[in-house]
Formats: sequence, C-alpha cells, structure tokens
Amino acid sequence: MYPNLLLKRASLTPNRIALSFGEQEWTFAQLNEEATLFAKRLHSKGVLPGMRVAILASSSAQLVIVLHSCMQLGCELVLLNERLTEEELSYQLQDSKAEFLLVDSFDKRNLLHVNKLSFTEVESVEGVSFNLETEWPKDRIVTIMYTSGTTGKPKGVRQSLDNHVMSATGSALNLGVQPNDCWLCTVPLFHISGFSILMRSVLYGMTVRLHTKFDAEKAVEEILGGIVTGMSLVAVMLERIIAVLEEKDLSFPSTFKSMLVGGGPVPLNYLERAIERNIPVLQTYGMTETASQTTTLSSEDAIRKLGSAGKPLFFADVRIDGEENIGEICIKGPHVTRGYVGASESKNPLVNGWLHTGDVGYIDDEGYLFVLDRRSDLIISGGENIYPAEVEQALIEHPAVRAAGVTGKRDDKWGQVPIAFVVLKENVTEDELKDFLKTQIASYKQPVDYYFVEHLPRNASNKLMRRELMKLIID
Repeated sequence: MYPNLLLKRASLTPNRIALSFGEQEWTFAQLNEEATLFAKRLHSKGVLPGMRVAILASSSAQLVIVLHSCMQLGCELVLLNERLTEEELSYQLQDSKAEFLLVDSFDKRNLLHVNKLSFTEVESVEGVSFNLETEWPKDRIVTIMYTSGTTGKPKGVRQSLDNHVMSATGSALNLGVQPNDCWLCTVPLFHISGFSILMRSVLYGMTVRLHTKFDAEKAVEEILGGIVTGMSLVAVMLERIIAVLEEKDLSFPSTFKSMLVGGGPVPLNYLERAIERNIPVLQTYGMTETASQTTTLSSEDAIRKLGSAGKPLFFADVRIDGEENIGEICIKGPHVTRGYVGASESKNPLVNGWLHTGDVGYIDDEGYLFVLDRRSDLIISGGENIYPAEVEQALIEHPAVRAAGVTGKRDDKWGQVPIAFVVLKENVTEDELKDFLKTQIASYKQPVDYYFVEHLPRNASNKLMRRELMKLIID
C-alpha cells in the first residue's frame, strides 16, 4: 500500500506552492481542498470509485484539479489526446469502455457519450461526501494512455500507482530533490511526459509551473526569471529555445538545473549550442509503457556519449535482444506496465518479465544505451539497414537546416530507398545538401529525393511522426 499521494503531501508541506498557472498559485493544502471538493461534485453526478473516466481537455490549472479529484475518487483516468480526430477519439472511448467523459468545453468536440460532463457543469452542483481512502493499493490503475499507434490500432496502456511511484523515485535518485524545485511544464498533461510531472510534484513536494502549450519565448522568460529549475521537452523544442537565447545573446542562470530531452537523440549541433548558453541537457529515453523515463544521460556526458540516452535509472534494467550487438531494446522494472485494456487486453506486454519496446539500439562497453530508431521506421535498402534518425541528424548538422524527417519509399531495385523532408532556416539547394551529406554518411544512406517543407508532422508531444511524412507529397 501507498499513502493517498495528494493527501499525504498536503499534510507534510501544506503551505508549499504546488501549482502556478498564469497569475494564480495553489499551495498543496489548497490543491487538496479544491480536488476533494470537485471529487464530491463528481460523486453527486454519479461518478463512483473504481469507474473508468475519460478526460479531454487542454492543460490548465482546472485540469490539474480534475485529474487529482478523479484520483481521490479512486477512478481510472483515460487521458485523451486533444490533437486526435473525432474518429480516433471515438475509438479510444469505445475501446476503453470509459463510463464517463469529462471535457473542459462542449464546443471543442462533437464526441458522443451517454455520460458526458463539462467541468463547468460539475462545478455548478452541490457535492456529495464519499469515502476518501487514506491508503492506495500499489497495483491500482491510475491512468490509461493510448500509444501513438505506429503499427495498427493504438493500445491502451495501463499505468499503475506503483508504475508512477517507482518512475518518479528512480528519477529522484538520479536528479536529486530540493525544496525549491520548480518544473516548467509545457508538454501536454494527457501525455506521460506531462502527467509524470504531476506525479513527481506530489511525491517530491515540487512546484509545477504550468503553461497551456509550448512557447519558446515564454519558456525562456520563465527560466531567466530564476524560479524554474527544470523542464521536459523534445529536441525540436530545445532548438527553438536555443534560437531565442542566441537571438537575444542570453544564457540560462545557474538556478536552472535540468533540461530533460526525450523523443530521440539530440544532434551534436544542438548540444554544442546548448553548452554555450548554459543549458544543462540531460538526454532521456522512455515510453508510455514505462511511465516516463527508463534511462537518462547526465549533462557532463552529453558530448562524450553523443547520441546516447544514458544508463538505466536505479530500478530499471535494459538489455538488447538480438544475435548482433544491435537489436531490440528490452526493459524490465517496477515502472513497466503489466498490461493493456480493450482490444489489446489479452496481449501480454512482457516476455519473461521483459518489455520488448520495438525500438532498435545497442549498449556500449560502458553500459550506455544508444537508441537508433523505431523498428517500424527502419528502412531496408538492398539488404542494408538504414536508420532514419541517423540521416536526420546528419542533415541537421548543416547550418541551413532547422529540422529534417526521413522515411523510406518503395523501389523496384533496392526494395526501399530513403527520402528526406527538410525545414530550412536559410536558403540552400538540394545539390548543396547532397554534397554535404556525402561527407557525413555512407552512400547507401543518402536520400534519393528531397522535399522542402514548411513544417514536419508531429504529435502532441512534438515528436516526429515519420509515418505521416509521405502525406506531405500526396497532399
């Protein structure tokens, strides 16, 4: 058993700031009080302990209160991605068998559900008392998040209380915890990178400075203010922050301790520029099935171990499954999911206790993990393996390239060949890029076609969706 997390935190540090949003702040005592009141109101609308409740909402203080209130009620939270289509959302609602759907606005979607409630509607009713549990079972399901669905239909991943607690504990043992910690959250709360920040907040007694969405200018302003000590993002967001600092000729203060960067390796160009601006980049690797981080690379190793996602956190184990040094990354630990819901419920994610991630990588002789790519994104050309991330990183090294995406297209001779989609920050020709890449990567890895585009397809957490790249040509 674990204690009721918010209740325990509110009793330990009631006056410490839990949440900051816009001009408002909430202490842990206030957050607990408002979450409990909203839970009572949910209860009066028929939401009972143990029910599965779907939530579709933008990141806001109100959403934080709603998430905590549902946890206080003992509900399982199905966190829906705002950027999905109505068809995709309807599938997840049906697949998860959510008994209620909570939305921050009826105007946002025309989703149909027999028990659809808006936040405002719930706030307008009188609350009804319920049995507030002071202890929670470790195996209780807290959240259900759907994978991005790179192959087939997305799967609803069950994340238990133990998964979240052990993930947060492993991160704390790696990063350390200080009373003045304040994490800037600009990633969506419906994504594991965002929700894990809320879990770390109640476990550490850490302030969350919440933004509805990522804005590089505003993020830089927050960090320069000297209060924010950490932030989570992906490489493309990091580059935008660096660009703002370079434009203003500014550097981050020493009060800022950790820039966790996930979603793939950070290009050398970004790392070198980050160091110049005093940005402590910690590359990390995790996924929905692991309730956030599994490995993290310290900032002092960022250049020496370029491209590495670091070593496993304290409670995690990582191995490579394959006859060669390069193979599928497998993960074991108490932070790993034990299963799915809905159509995938019968699928066991573990094989002899190990999660087979579908990601390809290797571990070097010092124990550092290198993630090469998704197995599903792998391009096999004439029997040779081409990892799109490697080609993308080579392209980003060119000073005119802001971002790049690489995928494979069918070819009668080679089976598949790579093609590149490039976002520029200054003019450059296709021939100039081709000449540059000849000095960077082998000839068989060279893209046969280049497409210059305004932007690349990304999901809600700003990760590149390579499976969507071909649509840029078709459309």
